[in-house]
Amino acid sequence: MQKIPITKAGFDKLKKELEYIKTVSLPENIRDIEAARSQGDITENAEYAAAKERQSFIQGRIQELENNLAKSYIVHLNGVTTDKVVFGSTVTLEDMNSGAGITYRLVGPLESDIDENRISVTSPLGKALIGKSVGEEVIVETPGGTREFEIVNISIGT
Repeated sequence: MQKIPITKAGFDKLKKELEYIKTVSLPENIRDIEAARSQGDITENAEYAAAKERQSFIQGRIQELENNLAKSYIVHLNGVTTDKVVFGSTVTLEDMNSGAGITYRLVGPLESDIDENRISVTSPLGKALIGKSVGEEVIVETPGGTREFEIVNISIGT
């Protein structure tokens, strides 16, 4: 089994979601199934069918979270310097074509979220950034074409 890097915050978030599902969502679902079953004939009971479908989803999500936690390893960022881009770095880039600036945090694939500017170290841009320093140019092949960036700043954390 290949291990996947994750930040402490990302690991804790997965654990919290798993705990919530096991202690809140699953018991609620069990009560919903019991309530629907008490209505009599379950063969044409839409509430029962929906509750059973939800139970299947919940069980699948529990298994997915447990698997993700099992194959994750926490990368501690203590003592990491900001002279080069590494896992956990927050990197500010300038698009060489438009001049627009953007800041990304490099995280593991299980916690990447482009809406929150967290990109995976395994993404094309993440791979291109690793090991680079402030002032260096980065060229990335994307589905939309070649993009060129200059690294403006590197920091650790959010």
